[in-house]
Amino acid sequence: MGSTILIFVRLQLLMFFLLLGSPFVFSFDGPLYDSTAYTECKRQPEKPLYGGGIIVDEPSAVVDRDKGGVYSPAFLLKNLTGNGTIYSFSSWVKLRSAGSAMIQASLKAEDETYSCIGTVLAKRGCWSFLKGGFVLDSPSNLSILFFQNTDGRDVSLAIASASLQPFSVQQWNTYQQYMINTKRKRAVTVHVSNEQGKGLQGAAITVEQVSKDFPFGSAISKTILGNLPYQNWFVERFNAAVFENELKWYATEPQQGNVTYIIADQMLQFVRANKITTRGHNIFWEDPKYTPGWVRNLTSTDQLKSAVNSRIQSLMTKYKEEFIHWDVSNEMLHFDFYEKQLGPNATLDFFQTAHKSDPLATLFMNEFNVVETCTDVNSTVDTYVSRLRELQQGGVSMDGIGLEGHFTRPNPPLMRAIIDKLATLGLPIWLTEVDISNTLDKETQAIFLEQVLREGFSHPSVNGIMLWTALHSYGCYEMCLTDNNLQNLPAGDVVDRLLKEWQTRKIEAQTDEHGSHSFYGFLGEYRVSVKYSNRTTNSTFSLCQGEETRHVSILL
Repeated sequence: MGSTILIFVRLQLLMFFLLLGSPFVFSFDGPLYDSTAYTECKRQPEKPLYGGGIIVDEPSAVVDRDKGGVYSPAFLLKNLTGNGTIYSFSSWVKLRSAGSAMIQASLKAEDETYSCIGTVLAKRGCWSFLKGGFVLDSPSNLSILFFQNTDGRDVSLAIASASLQPFSVQQWNTYQQYMINTKRKRAVTVHVSNEQGKGLQGAAITVEQVSKDFPFGSAISKTILGNLPYQNWFVERFNAAVFENELKWYATEPQQGNVTYIIADQMLQFVRANKITTRGHNIFWEDPKYTPGWVRNLTSTDQLKSAVNSRIQSLMTKYKEEFIHWDVSNEMLHFDFYEKQLGPNATLDFFQTAHKSDPLATLFMNEFNVVETCTDVNSTVDTYVSRLRELQQGGVSMDGIGLEGHFTRPNPPLMRAIIDKLATLGLPIWLTEVDISNTLDKETQAIFLEQVLREGFSHPSVNGIMLWTALHSYGCYEMCLTDNNLQNLPAGDVVDRLLKEWQTRKIEAQTDEHGSHSFYGFLGEYRVSVKYSNRTTNSTFSLCQGEETRHVSILL
């Protein structure tokens, strides 16, 4: 990012924070995050982000004084600050040997070793871009940042244009707020005039946001049916939903030929009645554990093909144009039940058939451990990209990127870096099943949930967020927002606070000498009421994404 762009962004930040009356007006000195990313292998590396940041030396062989080992190539880093300092790391990587290898960057600090701070699929003959990061809680006088092949084989690596840029928590959060203000909000000017076109000064204006543009929701299960308090609680908060299990094959056809959509139909009636956008989850699940037993027991390929065709035709015909998305072949990077049985083109056929059956639905890959961590070699960001491109090259209408988001301890700079790379594909990105592990206490779950939600909502390429918090008598999959009496748990308090923060507050103002009033509002639908003298009128307007100010004219 050049100096001219940095100055422009700082001016935009200042403008927004002044308009919002923010206490952070003068707190954004320092670096601004650079979202630049690449997924193609290039003949030459690009220049380092941030001019290299705090990395000043070329990579070399570094001796581990504790264990006596040698890391090569590696960077010896001095005096890294702690207290939650956020480090964004990037570099270009190339193999000197033949073939390709999944390369993992790691950090050995004085008090802790970070086994993965980023990965990249490196190749011979071209440069691949690695982007990630880490959060350092304790300072480290000497740290080693090193690279290794995930399969343990020795490889010869070339490293170029490496960069390590620290950010304070405040700098990181300020950039998040800037992105929210520029991508999730828009300037509005309401003009009030009489029938002759003369602006009316002193007209009383009331503006209320009645719905939100950004889909934010949760999984629901059949437990919501007939439970009016739960229904009311859900509708008051969310504008999007996904059925937790009720559309999965084992739920709709537990025995061969015994197809039932009764529960799914009732749940669909609930979301329809409340104008809730709903995802279709899922058509097939590659994990054999969640494939119906009778399907696993089919003895021939022809029998399985027949069952698969029957499933997709039945489901997609019945629910054509009902769901905005379909997760077509769930978790295909980790499991391959259908491809083992039906051949390597099985997934390709699923996507093609689904698109023909419901051409208006957005078809998603949906996967775990893409943004949650980079230690899972099955679902690194480059593995995801490679699989998606394979399907696209096979003729698939691949429309969406689904990132489940089952976190234990989030790594915000890694999460942001991975979304940056996926954003280069130009496809809508959704966080589809967000929760925090129940191995953590409820207060810690809430802290980590807020980190994830703020990262997701502030990234301009994320088009929606779904929580995996369907409520059952026994609790939830990993994390609940409330207890069984619908009383908030700490995670529920976080969600309620963010929902309030990410909605335009009721505006009551008077028009200026030009008959106008301006404000910044979150994208969505609005109702406006104007009173002047003894005259009153009501109107509505939509606030969609756009760079220009939205002008709303009202006649009295």
